[in-house]
Amino acid sequence: MEQGKHRAPVRPEYGAHQTPAHYEGGDGCLTTVIRIPVRIVVFLVVLPVRMLWDALVVTVRAAERVLFRPLGRALAWLFDVLVVIPAGWLWRYVCVPLGHALVWLARAVFVWPWVALWRYVVVPGVRYGIVLPLQWVYAHLLTPLGHGLRWMYREVLVPVARWVGTGLKWLLTAVFVVPVVLLWRYVLVPVGLAAAWLVRYLVVVPLVWTYRNVLTPVGHGIAWALDLLIRGIEAFFRGLGIALRWLVVTLLVVPVVWVYRHVLAPVGREIAAALGIAWRVAGFVSRAVGRALAWLARNLIAAPVRWAYRTVCVPVGRFVRDAVLAPVGRGLRAVGRTARQTLRTARETIRRAPRAPGGAPGANGL
Repeated sequence: MEQGKHRAPVRPEYGAHQTPAHYEGGDGCLTTVIRIPVRIVVFLVVLPVRMLWDALVVTVRAAERVLFRPLGRALAWLFDVLVVIPAGWLWRYVCVPLGHALVWLARAVFVWPWVALWRYVVVPGVRYGIVLPLQWVYAHLLTPLGHGLRWMYREVLVPVARWVGTGLKWLLTAVFVVPVVLLWRYVLVPVGLAAAWLVRYLVVVPLVWTYRNVLTPVGHGIAWALDLLIRGIEAFFRGLGIALRWLVVTLLVVPVVWVYRHVLAPVGREIAAALGIAWRVAGFVSRAVGRALAWLARNLIAAPVRWAYRTVCVPVGRFVRDAVLAPVGRGLRAVGRTARQTLRTARETIRRAPRAPGGAPGANGL
């Protein structure tokens, strides 16, 4: 056990660590020769597409940030102001009261008259004009008449029907049932037994012997011959199918598989790899061009504009604010305060002035 713990580690086979992980065997010299030109051509084809795609993405993001989002907010506010608020006001202060008024009018015109007609005209008329007379007729006429008819049925018609039924039953039994039973028992049953015996020994027994000793051997022979024929045809078509399959595999499948494996698959793999590499490299180039354009725009446009804003516009704006707008504002505020003080003094003077009997202030002085 101790020796097994301190056993020397097994070294990997020589050369196994020298094969890179991304190595794929089976690439011939033709594939290696055409790989670089194919990638260059694909790069030249993909580069404009990738730059156009990146420019389109940047344009769409800028338009969404600068144009579409504020436009959407403005349209939402405009829709809210022009449609939602007027519609809510119209629904709350016009449609709802109008609907209540129409419901009340419909009830007053269509519901309440019919309810009153049903409650005060139809129900009393039906009750006192139809139901009560029918109850009286049922209680004083139909009930005694029904009791009399029931007594007549129970005491007269039922005994007479029972006597008549018993006589008809005896008569039908003597005329129809007894002759039929005698005919069945002493004529039809013996004749049927004799006919069954004749059919059995003259028809069934000969047919069974013929089927067992003649038809069955003939059928077995025909079935054996048909089975042998079917096996021969099946063997023929099986051999023909094997030959056709061998021909198809040899003349069609093997060349197609060889072309796919040694031509189409390497070419497709190289084109796919070239497209992936070209798309990534074009992305690097497109981002580099974008950074260069951004650097040029920042240094040729944004920096001069920023310098002009900080150096010229900000001092001029502060000078105008401090030298012109601030004094004018202070003067206007002073004039406003003076005007408000004057109006306040005038209101206090008028309010404190004594009122004459006629109602106008200062009438005594006049």
